[in-house]
Amino acid sequence: MADIAQLELGEDRSLLILDDDEPFLRRLAKAMEKRGFDVETASSVAAGRAVATARPPAYAVIDLRLEDGNGLDVVEVLRDKRPEARVVVLTGYGAIATAVAAVKIGATDYLSKPADATDITNALLATGGNLPPPPENPMSADRVRWEHIQRVYELCDRNVSETARRLNMHRRTLQRILAKRSPR
Repeated sequence: MADIAQLELGEDRSLLILDDDEPFLRRLAKAMEKRGFDVETASSVAAGRAVATARPPAYAVIDLRLEDGNGLDVVEVLRDKRPEARVVVLTGYGAIATAVAAVKIGATDYLSKPADATDITNALLATGGNLPPPPENPMSADRVRWEHIQRVYELCDRNVSETARRLNMHRRTLQRILAKRSPR
């Protein structure tokens, strides 16, 4: 896959990854570097705007909701500086309205989290009217649920009671879920 991606990338392999989830950001950056991209990361809207203004990348993967604002603000800056850039918007809060807003503002594609590096690469490199193929190994419903619970748990600073309240779940049930290994 890496050789094919390198052939399709062309001359400019610059990629901006903007996400405030540090572990995800590091994993995705490493995976995209292995696929031939020259990766630059940012974890805030301000940092993303600075990169998009100073060194507009050929590709971008931008989280929709960030602690200091909306990732679509960075998409706008990138569209002004480099209109041909291929931008994929990621979000853990998928909704039709946000997908439409992202595409209207200039995003090439919109993916729900959790998305893996292969899905993101396919979305970035899809050309013209060709849609990227559906994922070969989609996550099971149990895995998607587990990922969502883990994300909310991290957003609540690993506070079980607060996480249970936000998920509208009994605290003991949540504790049992968190004690188990992740499903496949």
